[in-house]
Amino acid sequence: MEFPLSRDAGARFEYLAEAGSTNDVLVAHATGADAAAWPDLSVVVTDNQTRGRGRLGRTWLAPTGKSLAISVLLRPVHAGTPLPVDHFGWFPLLAGTAMTRAVREVVDASLAGPAPEPEEGHPVHEVTLKWPNDVLIDGYKVSGILSELLPDARGLVIGAGLNVSLDEHDLPTLTSTSLMLVIGSAPDPDAVLARYLTELRGLTGAFLAAGGDPVRSGLLAAVREVCGTLGATVRVQLPGGDDLVGVAIDLDRDGRLIIEDQANGELQAVAAGDVTHLRY
Repeated sequence: MEFPLSRDAGARFEYLAEAGSTNDVLVAHATGADAAAWPDLSVVVTDNQTRGRGRLGRTWLAPTGKSLAISVLLRPVHAGTPLPVDHFGWFPLLAGTAMTRAVREVVDASLAGPAPEPEEGHPVHEVTLKWPNDVLIDGYKVSGILSELLPDARGLVIGAGLNVSLDEHDLPTLTSTSLMLVIGSAPDPDAVLARYLTELRGLTGAFLAAGGDPVRSGLLAAVREVCGTLGATVRVQLPGGDDLVGVAIDLDRDGRLIIEDQANGELQAVAAGDVTHLRY
């Protein structure tokens, strides 16, 4: 498999015919006896993941050969010093933004030439990030991100699952879709992969060059640009089990979602939670 980042001296790329979980494989390498052989931006990919995981303990299921499971190792350093772990909360949003951009490029490329007129000024297909890390096409999930901190807290593994060529019978939920269903043909998985990792590398490089500052690096603006949750009425199931319903109005400098509580009009900052976009 050709892959642009594999030519970089600082990166390692491995394609596996099968893996239980690419995150598990990469975490094991990054923390094992051969850890030195797995530098920053190392990548493990398979199109046959048998025990994939999603957020909140969910299972990520996909038929063999119809999706990509992609895990990237980040050992973030700024000016020769490991980036403090309190900046790591931005990486899931960063990865989600990279995947949103990559999927947009694939969808836009499929519309080269005459395309149907968008309705009411909206794009033919809307590709957005649902905070914090699901990528949606027209409101249907095509990709999810799962990040895992390394035991020494000096790095993390970012896992992404992408539905590439699933048909209607393969979809894991009624709210899922695939690139093939949207664009009408199976895209080149190598090209999609390269686009995602190129975006991921660019956003990560800018973030680290700015010392993990989301404003100076442009990351906060980039996330706001793709985040379809902003402006939506949402229900957030909080880690303690409570529900918060309101309008998502912004992201703060820590990447938290700012919700205007429907019950009392107060602003609440949400660092973690399961978000549902409400359609009333």
